[in-house]
Amino acid sequence: MTRFFDIAIALTGLIISSPLLLIITLIGGFDTGSPIFRQERVGRHQRSFSLIKFRTMRVDTPSVGTHLADATAITPIGRFLRRSKLDELPQLWNVIKGDMSLVGPRPCLFNQKELITQRAKRNVFDVRPGVTGLAQLKGIDMSTPTLLAQTDHQMLSSLTLAHYFQYILLTAIGRGAGDRANKIT
Repeated sequence: MTRFFDIAIALTGLIISSPLLLIITLIGGFDTGSPIFRQERVGRHQRSFSLIKFRTMRVDTPSVGTHLADATAITPIGRFLRRSKLDELPQLWNVIKGDMSLVGPRPCLFNQKELITQRAKRNVFDVRPGVTGLAQLKGIDMSTPTLLAQTDHQMLSSLTLAHYFQYILLTAIGRGAGDRANKIT
């Protein structure tokens, strides 16, 4: 049932936000020279998929979890995109393709071994990863793998259609923080 809503909401979101997507792409081109960011992530059944986002960090930034990245790598435009969560908009395409759901555990990188182990123990990979979820709304990020996997499992074991819409609405109005980069000086 949620797959229908995923497609309907993501398609509507892409259509409505298309002028904004174009503007961000143009500005991002000037900011980093490469406005779209693709990264291999762990998907459903631990299969690889290419996550699409707006680039918020310099092109030469190492591919590590955001909590391990140097905060100085985030561009000024990138800072705004992260705060406003506009950097996540291209993931609507991942939702339409079936790589992701609007609600689910945030997809991790393949080098985040502890998180993968903790999620596998809890069958978190049985579902599509999500653009948002309970952990993001609670401000739990990938720097605490066990707590994140526990929260993902808690969300999945009690997820109802009402929760699905609640998580989307709370994310849309700006609740939650998600992953934060290290403040390295």
